[in-house]
Amino acid sequence: MQYVPNIIFLALLVFGIGFFVKNVGRLRRNILLGKDVDVSDNISQRWKNMAMIALGQSKMVVRPVAGMLHVIVYIGFIIINIEVLEIVIDGIFGTHRIFAVLGTFYDFLIGSFELLALLVVVAVVVFWIRRNIVRLRRFIKPEMKGWPQKDGNLILYIELILMLLFLTMNAADLQLQQQGAEHYVRAGAFPVSSIIVPLFESMSQTHLTLLERTAWWLHISGILFFLNYLYYSKHLHILLAFPNTYYGKLTPKGQFQNLESVTKEVRMMMDPSVDSFAAPAEDAPIPEKFGASDVHDLSWVQLLNAYTCTECGRCTSECPANRTGKKLSPRKIMMDTRDRLEEVGKNIEVNKGEYKDDGKQLLDDYISREELWACTSCNACVEACPVSIDPLSIIMDMRQYLVMEQSAAPSDLNNMMGNIENNGAPWPFNQMDRLNWGQES
Repeated sequence: MQYVPNIIFLALLVFGIGFFVKNVGRLRRNILLGKDVDVSDNISQRWKNMAMIALGQSKMVVRPVAGMLHVIVYIGFIIINIEVLEIVIDGIFGTHRIFAVLGTFYDFLIGSFELLALLVVVAVVVFWIRRNIVRLRRFIKPEMKGWPQKDGNLILYIELILMLLFLTMNAADLQLQQQGAEHYVRAGAFPVSSIIVPLFESMSQTHLTLLERTAWWLHISGILFFLNYLYYSKHLHILLAFPNTYYGKLTPKGQFQNLESVTKEVRMMMDPSVDSFAAPAEDAPIPEKFGASDVHDLSWVQLLNAYTCTECGRCTSECPANRTGKKLSPRKIMMDTRDRLEEVGKNIEVNKGEYKDDGKQLLDDYISREELWACTSCNACVEACPVSIDPLSIIMDMRQYLVMEQSAAPSDLNNMMGNIENNGAPWPFNQMDRLNWGQES
């Protein structure tokens, strides 16, 4: 019977990690539905971007208040969970504070964990106030209604509960140490949890042990729950921010990628040795689809972007189109792409690994044409994103599809392109008359 808790713990651990691995497999499958793209260039610069942006949070602190609070939560939550290693070893082998043999260094670790836990609690409370009482504009946009709003708050509640369980566990442990309870050896420094120890002074050793064990079990169970909840939450960026910043765009933000097929055609037109009227060869490849109308047409890097989106709204708050009342929200573009990708993934699962046309697509069913044409292509959203997401690339690919596949550009744009073709300029004036304005008195 003494090994029952260890067996239960091991089963919980295997189930939690197994479910997480299954979700990672599903995530990888969905991302790889996108087109292949070569991102093998500038390896050193990519590693540098990942270190600075994902690990160093360099773009997060552009907004000092929110940035520093996020850094506290990020560092605190990651470092505190180093203790998970000790919890796992204790759970499997039935030990208690196995790393206590580290002595003074262990005291330093536990003390640091507790101070960080307190800072995380403070930061989480501030975040909750900003979302629900102050109600910052970027958190109350139309796309943040329903599940996105609940998800943001739920994450805060989970983080708060995990930190409080950690401090409660340590406070009960400290009280049991002071009472000389069996197995509870003197170990650790508890600068924060010692403050709440007086709340437990009247409890018996039996009740204290029950409290400490309950907090211990709930803490590790909560961490495993949080790990598996990531897939369904905007906090998936905790994991994906690293590959996303590594594979982020390295070329200048104003530089757009030309379609290879169009480039080849233009080169043929410029080559006097090529017969432009010749029929294509019988074995010539079928021309690729221009642009994107659904997630299959996007690259896997763009799909990775969609899953990495933190829904922080910095892109939307910087978007000039959105700020002037237009329907476009770069955040919504990424959220819609992720939602459509999830729908496609479920379609594949239901049909046993094969996608069957469901009569839907990203264009029109998720993202409207009004949103796409509202974009000024200024790259403000790309610059603002703290994890190197590029909403503009998706917008431009979908615009490309509308223009080159459906000839569905707005009338003003069609007029401009017609003028460029006929007059060599966007204006409806003959080239011979272009300088007439200078002759006016």
